[in-house]
Amino acid sequence: MATTEVLLIKPVDGLGAEGEKVRVKAGYARNYLLPQGIALPVNRANQKYLDALAKARVVRESRDLKAAEDLAAKIQGVALTFAVKTGEGGKMFGAISVTEIVAKLAEQGVEVERKRVHLGQGPVKLLGKHVAHVKLHPTIAFELPFEIVSENPIVEEAPAEEEARDDDKPKKPRRPKKEGKAPKAE
Repeated sequence: MATTEVLLIKPVDGLGAEGEKVRVKAGYARNYLLPQGIALPVNRANQKYLDALAKARVVRESRDLKAAEDLAAKIQGVALTFAVKTGEGGKMFGAISVTEIVAKLAEQGVEVERKRVHLGQGPVKLLGKHVAHVKLHPTIAFELPFEIVSENPIVEEAPAEEEARDDDKPKKPRRPKKEGKAPKAE
């Protein structure tokens, strides 16, 4: 496959930051990066532009790091508790997802992008204490504890009478399976 080198003007996830020279497949550069204005072809005229982008990148990254540190300090001072409706036996109706966590943070005055908060195995469907992972910057990641409690008192399930009667009946032993018939010999 043919590859080509391009200079990135904007950061691209999984590829690089602005001001970097990267090697990509020719079709990706020709059909996406160049027409979208995300990259420029490598040549001497673009080298000055590359230097200016590198300087701007350093300034932007330091500003982003400072903002992420401030936001992390705010978030770690917040306690999240979700009151949910439950049925018999404490079974939760619905689930708590990243969207609800971000909305609860916004209620408390902390704005976070939804893509920065991750739950391990998807929405949480159990009462109790849980942890969400927050990654605000490549160097700033932490765990955000939260608790899910029941709005209404938890009532243990009473066993149904029919189930109790079924348990009292003796079970019939299973018959062994019949062996398959052997083919007839001629």
